[in-house]
Amino acid sequence: MKKKNKNKRASERTDTLIGPGSEVEGVLQCEDNLRIDGRFNGSIESQGCVTIGEEAIARSNISAREVIVAGKVYGDVTAENKLTITPTGQMYGDVYAASLIVMEGGLLNGASRMDYPTSNQDAAELTDTTLPLQRSEAG
Repeated sequence: MKKKNKNKRASERTDTLIGPGSEVEGVLQCEDNLRIDGRFNGSIESQGCVTIGEEAIARSNISAREVIVAGKVYGDVTAENKLTITPTGQMYGDVYAASLIVMEGGLLNGASRMDYPTSNQDAAELTDTTLPLQRSEAG
């Protein structure tokens, strides 16, 4: 009997769906995974994975454990773990994530900030340290 990885299964499952042709406006808070294939205006907060489908347009700030952008997002994204912009994804806004993946063809038009995990104080100190660059003279 083959045992499935619970975390993998959880990120693939869609608990809340805004389907194609749907237009929703407001504040959306959910504990599980969310997929948008229509249009959404407002703010999104999720404890799970938020996926913006290829035909979707989200004009919103998004905060989630993981975010996948395959459509268009106009707003800032905060991803606790990972933000992935697929080859069809277009992101117009600032990004705050522990891990950022922009696949070939994907677009990020905004600033990005990646932080070390907060479990180690030394890692936090590194983010505030500026090191001088040294270069050799061309000869």
